[in-house]
Amino acid sequence: MGELNKEVVDLVWKRPGSNGVSASLFRRWTQGLVFSETEHTALEQFEGGPCAVIAPVQAFLLKNILFNRESSNWRHITEEEQKAALCSTLAEILEQACSTSSTTFYSLVTWAKGRCPHTTTHTPLTGGPETSQTPQDQQPTALADEDLGFERFHSILQKRIVKSLSELREEVVSLYETWKGRCGVLLFLYSVILTKGIVNIRNEIEDTTEPLVDPVYGHGSQSLVNLLVTGHAVSNVWDGDRECSGMKLHGIHNQASVGFLTLMESLRYCKVGAFLKSPKFPIWILGSETHLSVFFAKEMCLVAPESPSEQARRVFQTFDPEDNGFIPDSLLEEVMKALDLVSEPEYYVSLMKSKLDPEGLGIVLLAPFLLEFFPDQDTGIPDSFPVYHYNGLKQSNHNERVEYVQGTALVLGFEDPMVRTDDTPVKRCLQTKWPYIELLWNTERSPSLN
Repeated sequence: MGELNKEVVDLVWKRPGSNGVSASLFRRWTQGLVFSETEHTALEQFEGGPCAVIAPVQAFLLKNILFNRESSNWRHITEEEQKAALCSTLAEILEQACSTSSTTFYSLVTWAKGRCPHTTTHTPLTGGPETSQTPQDQQPTALADEDLGFERFHSILQKRIVKSLSELREEVVSLYETWKGRCGVLLFLYSVILTKGIVNIRNEIEDTTEPLVDPVYGHGSQSLVNLLVTGHAVSNVWDGDRECSGMKLHGIHNQASVGFLTLMESLRYCKVGAFLKSPKFPIWILGSETHLSVFFAKEMCLVAPESPSEQARRVFQTFDPEDNGFIPDSLLEEVMKALDLVSEPEYYVSLMKSKLDPEGLGIVLLAPFLLEFFPDQDTGIPDSFPVYHYNGLKQSNHNERVEYVQGTALVLGFEDPMVRTDDTPVKRCLQTKWPYIELLWNTERSPSLN
């Protein structure tokens, strides 16, 4: 790892000319991929920062547990099943990173032989008793001693090269104690980065002066999240590439296995495209200003192919980039052409303009447009379905125990809904996909997005 250390460190941690990484920020990232004691399929996050790795791993983990297992008892699995599920998930993310790069091998970053640091361990947010452990029996899950700082950590790493998928899966299983032990999150992140290739990542990132981890606050960048979710370290969440002032800005090019929604879209800071909004499985990472959590369901119909009305909504919104809910009537003909709704442009479009804008305001609203062309369209989505929310931070959960919050989602039409629930950040985030969703949680308080 010696010759690669500076490149990895610069990519992940450092802005040009910066003075390095603070000890407290680095320490927040020095935890393993650890299962909650109260929710057997949920990973626990000790402190703020590493959710950029933990939440994507959790999303893929849920995909594998919910849809790749025959057992219906998905919330209660054995330690051996935990091991199999986590290792399968990590191998899948590494395989994805390799398949989207020019490399033909996998890189696994672990402790150099005989250099695994010995230290005591504790759980920072619970203050449990400290116990002495060794790497031979049980790896500690969080770092307590200050002897493994930033510099020493990077001096005792090694890289294993794996050339086949079958060998990768075997090696990932053999390193299970490493992944859940001290610094397991960082060791896995570095494995993904070196498997993808530093040059490949730099070619995809929009601003190469910005590190993957914010050196002030410790949050992972959108490029880091996209790398783990899609295998591409692009900086944007829209579909495809866009030109802006002569620059080519990269977006998402294929339907993701798990999705991404963000509160920032409800605040109109960005627009998430269909490839992330409508993933292959009904699991979405939810982004707030500072944290990542996961929303999921077991209903595959939620990610079924678009209905005509859903396609119409998506096409209409491409002509409404600011998400105002309306377009100028001058664009109506283009929208209708994009949806193959025009047979006699001059007469028919003119008729529709007067019908959809009877007051002559010069705009066409989305709701009347859908009602006119796609009345009583069945989206295939049930009126209500069970949903779950995961937040890996103990202090963000009821009684400080990492557990899924279960509830019921009601997806209503664009007419005034009969049921109105509280306006919460989770709901506002989900409304970027389902504008008229209502959420009824089984707990006294709504789950936290932060």
